[in-house]
Amino acid sequence: MLRTGLLFVSLALALGGCASTQPLPAAARLTARFHLENQQGQGVPATLPRSGLNLGLNPQPVVTEGDIINVELVQVELGRCLMFQVSPSAARDLYRMTGSNQGRRLVLFLDGVASGVRRIDGPIADGILYCFVEVDDEALPGLVEKLRRTTEFLQRELRRKG
Repeated sequence: MLRTGLLFVSLALALGGCASTQPLPAAARLTARFHLENQQGQGVPATLPRSGLNLGLNPQPVVTEGDIINVELVQVELGRCLMFQVSPSAARDLYRMTGSNQGRRLVLFLDGVASGVRRIDGPIADGILYCFVEVDDEALPGLVEKLRRTTEFLQRELRRKG
């Protein structure tokens, strides 16, 4: 009887461990955040790597890695760029923020490094944010794969905790 009880306890512990999510290795992870350009051009300084564009940004991101639900590499009229799809609640915030900040820019940070910029030319109503990044075209597929893997992992963690 005691042996059967221990077997059930061991089995329950083993199955309980299966429900936890394995951490994503650092080499496979890439986080994305968007910061809004400061209205006075002051704030936290950021410089894009290729263009050398210097911007002053608000310190708090307006889109974080937890808001992003999908990342794709897409071809648009001007070339290849990243398409970020945000959650419904982040899409509502993005719509309000882009509606009241037209003319300013959103700066994409990848693992804390300014990597792309997008001018706000109107309200973003569909929760989809397109951004060109200052990296070689050959690096884009790997970059998107890391972003997608990170996004899937974070969304799984948020669902598990929520």
